[in-house]
Amino acid sequence: MTNAEMQAKIRQVYEEVNKVVVGQRYMINRLLIGLFTNGHILLEGVPGLAKTLTVNTLAQVLHLNFQRIQFTPDLLPSDLVGTMIYNQRTSEFEVKKGPIFANMILADEVNRSPAKVQAALLEAMQEKQVTIGETTYPLDKPFLVLATQNPVEQEGTYPLPEAQLDRFMLKIFVSYLDKDSELEVMRRMSNMSFQPTVNAVLSKQEIFQIRDAINCVTISESLEKYIVELVFATRKPKEYNLGDMANYIQYGVSPRASINLNRAAKAVAFFEERDFVLPEDIKEVAFDVLNHRIILNYEAEAEGITSREVIDTILKKVPINI
Repeated sequence: MTNAEMQAKIRQVYEEVNKVVVGQRYMINRLLIGLFTNGHILLEGVPGLAKTLTVNTLAQVLHLNFQRIQFTPDLLPSDLVGTMIYNQRTSEFEVKKGPIFANMILADEVNRSPAKVQAALLEAMQEKQVTIGETTYPLDKPFLVLATQNPVEQEGTYPLPEAQLDRFMLKIFVSYLDKDSELEVMRRMSNMSFQPTVNAVLSKQEIFQIRDAINCVTISESLEKYIVELVFATRKPKEYNLGDMANYIQYGVSPRASINLNRAAKAVAFFEERDFVLPEDIKEVAFDVLNHRIILNYEAEAEGITSREVIDTILKKVPINI
């Protein structure tokens, strides 16, 4: 496929998903960025915002094997990755693979499960393989984990540690719909006969072709250095003239932030039908890449300072030297 054909296919993906999902273009865009740059995504939002529906529909449009896993306090690692079972007929142990063996995984309310289950999921995300018994099994490609968190009800939850949050390429905050979109959702879903069908648009081979095309998007040395400056502004804030915001950062972001800023900016440029990155592409994804990696101190919490305010200040203060 040519770049133009790939970009036409991506537009078609939006059209197919919009047959089912209303007003969540931003979330769909970020899910596609994760898919095409081999990065996992953490979705945070109140219940009922079509997070599960969007992921399920997108998997159908992309013709990928989809599994939804509801994380609960009694979930075990073996429920996720699989286990060895004894076959009485053959008198041998056999492997029963778990739901992690799919292309697109929806880890619903990932903060509901204890640390052992979260660790098993994060190991699969990082290593792209699972060990059952004494045998290691590679996971199918592409492999994308989309985890959701409910920010409202925190009782009985196990929040992901900051070091584990770093494994997610993007953390997306899913907000409420506008009035027109809410009206459209109400009209669609109150119609009992509404059963839309979506068509598969992309094959696995075409997904990998788009990945290769995004990888070939060029980014200038000055913009590469700009990404590094943004990252170092979180680590040494007092050197970057951030004012009072410098006092609120406890720990800066890891090297994964610079890697993922680069990848995500290339994807944004490709979606905009360009083969080169602009500063605006980096700024567009900066919040989603950095917000869960910057660790603020207790003073910031007491003052009501959010990571968005810190990131906005960094984007304003760090110059682009072209």
